[in-house]
Amino acid sequence: MEHLDLMEKLNEKIEAMVVRYQELAQENEALRRDLVTCKAASEEKDKEIEHLRDELAMKNMEIDEIIKKIESLVG
Repeated sequence: MEHLDLMEKLNEKIEAMVVRYQELAQENEALRRDLVTCKAASEEKDKEIEHLRDELAMKNMEIDEIIKKIESLVG
């Protein structure tokens, strides 16, 4: 009788562990998908930042040229 109780308890614990494992595996997969999505969004933002930096550099060059023209007209 006691042997059966121990086996039942062991079986319950194993079943609970399997259920918990499955839950964690699902959560892990969801987190992995979120990570992939975040990495893709980050790459897009990095590209946009690089584009904006290039655009800013061009605008700064244009401003420098305008300043030089103004200085040559004034000076």
